[in-house]
Amino acid sequence: MTLPEISLERLTAAYQTVRDGLLAERSPAGHWVGELSTSPLSTATAVMALEMLRRDWHKTGRLPDPNDERAALLVDVQTLIDRGLAWLAAHQNKDGGWGDTTRSISNISTTMLARAAFHAAGADEQYARTVSDAAHSIDDVGGIRAVKQRYGRDHTFSVPILTQCALAGLVEWRDVPALPFELACIPARFYKTVKLPVVSYALPALIAIGQVRFHFRKPRMLPTWILRKLSVAPSLRQLERIQPENGGFLEATPLTSFVTMSLAGMGRSDHPVAVKGFRFLRESVREDGSWPIDTNLATWVTTLSINALGDDLPSDSRPALRDWLRRQQWTSLHPYTNADPGGWAWTDLPGGVPDADDTPGAILALLQLGANGEGWQSDRQALAQGVKWLLDLQNRDCGWPTFCRGWGKLPFDRSSNDLTAHVIRALHAWVNGAASESNGDLALLAERALESGFAFLEKNQRPDGAWLPLWFGNQHAPDEVNPTYGTAKVLAAYRAVGHESNASRRALDWIRNNQNADGGWGAGPGTVSSIEETALAVEALLGANPNDSAAQTGLEWLVNKVERGEHREASPIGFYFAKLWYFEKLYPQIFLCGCLRTALSRLSTGVVRVESVVP
Repeated sequence: MTLPEISLERLTAAYQTVRDGLLAERSPAGHWVGELSTSPLSTATAVMALEMLRRDWHKTGRLPDPNDERAALLVDVQTLIDRGLAWLAAHQNKDGGWGDTTRSISNISTTMLARAAFHAAGADEQYARTVSDAAHSIDDVGGIRAVKQRYGRDHTFSVPILTQCALAGLVEWRDVPALPFELACIPARFYKTVKLPVVSYALPALIAIGQVRFHFRKPRMLPTWILRKLSVAPSLRQLERIQPENGGFLEATPLTSFVTMSLAGMGRSDHPVAVKGFRFLRESVREDGSWPIDTNLATWVTTLSINALGDDLPSDSRPALRDWLRRQQWTSLHPYTNADPGGWAWTDLPGGVPDADDTPGAILALLQLGANGEGWQSDRQALAQGVKWLLDLQNRDCGWPTFCRGWGKLPFDRSSNDLTAHVIRALHAWVNGAASESNGDLALLAERALESGFAFLEKNQRPDGAWLPLWFGNQHAPDEVNPTYGTAKVLAAYRAVGHESNASRRALDWIRNNQNADGGWGAGPGTVSSIEETALAVEALLGANPNDSAAQTGLEWLVNKVERGEHREASPIGFYFAKLWYFEKLYPQIFLCGCLRTALSRLSTGVVRVESVVP
C-alpha cells in the first residue's frame, strides 16, 4: 500500500476524532482517571473476604464500628456477597472457567478462586450448574498442581490462591506452602538479602497469609514454631504500619482481600487492618456488584495522555495539569517500600507506590507541559528530584526495576526492558530540556546512566531482535509475553535519543516481519490484531522511516477502525502482577492518539496543525 491511499484528509479527520475523544475523557478537575476492567478474580476474592468477615462477626458479635447495628451490617454485607456471586455466575466462560477480565480466556487461578467463593458462601446448591462446570474445568487442567506450575518459585500469587481455597474448605492446609512471615520483622533494608518468596510489593500477603497458614497448620520443628509464635504480634504491627489510610494495599482489591480474609479467617475480624480492608472493599464495589483489579491508574493515564497529545493539548488546561502532577509526587519516605522522596505512583490515591514507569512518565509529561511558564521553577525542582530518584534506583546490571533496587530473585523485581527504555527517554529529555548549572553533577550522572541503560538493553535483546516487557503481555502469545509492546517501547527510547544501532535496526525488522495479514499487529504470529499493539508498532516504524510500507498498511488498518467507530475496543494486554491481566478503557485511545499525531508530523509535506480543540 502506498501513501496516497491514506489521504492527509482521512488521517487528519481520524486524528481529530481520537484526540477529541481523549480530551473528552478528562475529569472535572482536568486530569484523566480512566476505567480499569472489572475483574472476576477481584470479585471472587472480595466476596471471599466479605464472607470470612461475616462469619466472624456472626460468631463473635465483633463489629468494625461500635456505632454499626449488627443486624443491618450483616444484611449489607450479605447483599454485597450475593450480588458478587450473581455477577460471577453471569460472567462465567463457556468452558466453565473464568478469566481475569470479561475479555479474558479462562485460567486455573481465577477459576479456583471463584469456585472457592461460591462454596464458602454456601451457594453451591443455588448455583449448582455454575459450580459443577467450574469443578470440571478445574479438574481438566490439573487443580492444585496446575496452580503451582503456573507460578513456579514465585509464591506471590499461588499461595494466596491456595489459601482462599483452604479457607473455603476445598484444599487441605498441608497443600498450602508456609510463608516465613517472621521475615517481615527484620529491618526493611535487609529484605532483598533474605530472598523473600514473594515480590517486594506483596509484603502484606506474606504477613497475613503466612499467619493464617501458621494458625491452621503449625510447623513440626519446635524452633520454627517458637520463632513464628513470637513474630505474630510484631509482624501485625508492621502490617498495620504499611496499610494506607483508605485500607487498600496498592489500591488492589485482590491483595486487600487476601489480607482481610486471612485476618478474619483466624478470628481477627476486629483487627484495625481488617476493619480498614472491609471499608475499602465496601467503598470500591461497582454498581453491577463486581470489583475492578485496582481503583484507578489516574497518574499513569494522565501522563500517557499528556505525552500522546503533545502540543495539541489545549494551553489553558496546562497550568492545572502541572499543579496536579506536582502534587502527586511523593515528598516523604514511603512507608511501604521505604522508597525515598521524589518518585510518582500510578494513582493519586494513598495506596499507590512510586515506581520506575510512572516516574519517567511524569517527568516527560511535566516537560511536555512547557518550560518557562508560571510555576516552572517548581517544575524544575520536582523534575530534579524525580531524576535523582530514578538514578538511585538503577540496578547494578544497569537496568531499572519497578519498585526497589537490588531485588532480583523474582521476575517482577528484576530490571526490565520497558521500564529501562522509559527511564532513558525521561533522563534524556531532562538533560536536554530542564537541567541547569545548579544541577550539573546530576546531569552528568544522568548521561552516564543513559549510556549504561542502552548497554543493558542491547544485552537483553532477544536473538530475533525483539525485547520483552515486564508489565504488559498477551494472553494468546506463547508464554503470554508481548514482544510487540516491549520492542516498540525500547525503539521509542532509541528514537528519542537519536541512537541508531544494529540493535535498533534488528528490532525494526522484527516488527515489520511480525505484521499480521490484516495489516495490524498483535503480540506476534497467530495473535489477533489490537488497537494498542498496532498503534505502538506503527509509531515505532514511522519514527525510523515515514515511508515504511508496513507502517502505511498499519495506518490504513487504524484509520479504518476509527472510521468504523471501533477504535475504543480495549484489549487485556496489561499485567497487574504475576500473570494477572487487566485492560484499561483509555489505552487504545491514548496509544492511537500518539500514533496518529506522529503520522501527521512525519507523513505530511509541511507542519500539519489541526483545528484547535474545545477545552
